[in-house]
Amino acid sequence: MKANRKALLISLALLFLFVVAPIAFGAEGEPNIQKKSWLQLFETTGFVGILMLVVSMIGTALVIENSVNLRREKLAPTPLAQELEALIDEEKYDEAIEVCDVEGGYLSNLIGAALRMRHAGYEDMIGGLESAAAEETFKLQAKISYLSLLGNVAPLLGLLGTVTGMISSFQAIEALKAPTPGDLAKGVYESLVNTTMGLFIAIIFLTAYFFVKNKVTKMTLSMNLQAVDLLKHLAATKSGH
Repeated sequence: MKANRKALLISLALLFLFVVAPIAFGAEGEPNIQKKSWLQLFETTGFVGILMLVVSMIGTALVIENSVNLRREKLAPTPLAQELEALIDEEKYDEAIEVCDVEGGYLSNLIGAALRMRHAGYEDMIGGLESAAAEETFKLQAKISYLSLLGNVAPLLGLLGTVTGMISSFQAIEALKAPTPGDLAKGVYESLVNTTMGLFIAIIFLTAYFFVKNKVTKMTLSMNLQAVDLLKHLAATKSGH
């Protein structure tokens, strides 16, 4: 419930940043000066603006997906941990491996990899767990790295849109018989809309990436310790033999 509330808050914040804030900023200004609306400014961005809109939509979907799926309850459910602990305490290792294969997920893959190495000794078993943990952590980090990719691509797209827009503007000014400073200013500020959009998108998704990355790091460390703790019974068994 708490995670769903957090996802809702993130969605509302992104909705405000992408929809409400541009409208508010577009409405600000001196009353005597006619300002273009945010929609009119967006229309000046052309094809690059559409690309940045797609980037923002993909990034928003990734933020929501990560908020929903990157949770302790999904990666290491408490009932699963309790079931595996009971099977290991009863030395039903094959059944525990079957449960891990069926359930999947972070904790299951760690315990399953470790139990498959139990005949080689406790140290090798922990080594197998660490290898599985490194692989699973890499998968999670690779998944959230797309937020960083979008955050780094967005300003480059904005710069591309600015440069192409400036080229088009100067070509239009060159064709005028008597260009005025207003003609030049119009082309410049319309081109800079691309840069503004790119920086805006980058700030949002790089910030989101930072928080999600820290969350994943803390969560994986905690689940690794949980997996080792579940295997303490085997350490006592090996030493007893």
